[in-house]
Amino acid sequence: MDLGLNGRIAVVVGGSKGIGKGAARALAAEGCALFLLARDAAGLEATAREIAAEFGVPVTPIACDVADAASVRRAAAEVAAAAPRINILVTSVGTAIRRQDRTITWDDADWQADIEIKVTGVLRVIREFEAMLAEDGSGRIVNVTGASGMMAWMPALNYGMNNAAVIHATRYLAADLAGRQITVNTVVPGIVGTEWRQGWAGGMAGDQPPEDWLREFCGGKGILARRWARVEEIGDAIAFLASARAGYITGTQLVVDGGLTANVR
Repeated sequence: MDLGLNGRIAVVVGGSKGIGKGAARALAAEGCALFLLARDAAGLEATAREIAAEFGVPVTPIACDVADAASVRRAAAEVAAAAPRINILVTSVGTAIRRQDRTITWDDADWQADIEIKVTGVLRVIREFEAMLAEDGSGRIVNVTGASGMMAWMPALNYGMNNAAVIHATRYLAADLAGRQITVNTVVPGIVGTEWRQGWAGGMAGDQPPEDWLREFCGGKGILARRWARVEEIGDAIAFLASARAGYITGTQLVVDGGLTANVR
């Protein structure tokens, strides 16, 4: 299926690794020129070189910390100087679950650190980039949230609240930007085999073969597929929502979780 993305310009925030990198690769495979934003300048440059070499599209890395308003503003200005109009904005930002103890016992600084990245960070990015989005029907915002925003995932109180907040913001912004023919949606993954998750699973498996431990873990969590998602599968979902094929989809959540939130008991 031709997604109609060839020649479009995409900004992927959090594009150096994980789901963001998966999104960047999926968009590049469809012929999009890319601006990749992330905090890790060295990792970002390596990813940009890799994608440009593999897919033959222009890829520009821009170091950016979404927890710093001035950093986001500078990144947006750099993009605007090179491409006054963009078609796609993907926000794949957030942190791993930082602690396993009861979130309600955390101090304010730990709560706020997550909120600054996942919630306020996403809003900062959209605030600075929304004026650049094309208003010819090709403008797309795709936020990446998580299944914890739709269910209670122990012990991820802060993590889940932040995802739920971005899901709500997605609906709000879909209405806010509808008059400019810009769609806003969120992809909602379950557990995804990112670089961090792979290291985590290896440590949790102990002496058991990692694939056996993972199958048991995913099954125990209610994932019907009994596996986690591949990064590429989430990237493909993002590319679809960013595409010409998804022009009538806005204000909604595309759940890609292997059946986790089906809540089968």
